[in-house]
Amino acid sequence: MRRYAEPAVVPIGEAVSKISVAVESSDSCGYLIVARTDARTAHGLDEAGANILFIETRESEAERERIGTCLDAPLLANMLEGGTPILSEERLVGLGCRVAIFPASGFLTAGAALRKVYEELRNKGSTEDFTGEIYSFTDSAV
Repeated sequence: MRRYAEPAVVPIGEAVSKISVAVESSDSCGYLIVARTDARTAHGLDEAGANILFIETRESEAERERIGTCLDAPLLANMLEGGTPILSEERLVGLGCRVAIFPASGFLTAGAALRKVYEELRNKGSTEDFTGEIYSFTDSAV
């Protein structure tokens, strides 16, 4: 099941041109160029010279594997708890991924902790017997 409707994407020629200009501009700076696309294919993006490809809309591990074998550039994996299958580092490397990002992990974990402590307050009226991890005020003050 897709998370979002199929996004509009720029024509491949335009995307390749933009990436090529970025690559040329970055040569003297040492930047890595990550080419991101929501297109179902990335034909041509690897030839544009990007250092890393970020193919956002793959729908399965099998599709990620197919993309990894078709492209001649390292891939970036977007690991989103509840949105994409979370794969081990070993599996991601086997699929051609050299970079993985976990953009929601921190705030999803913080949200779960907030829910737990506020449920404690609602149910018991205090955090006196709270068993979850909680910093003391002095430990958290910087």
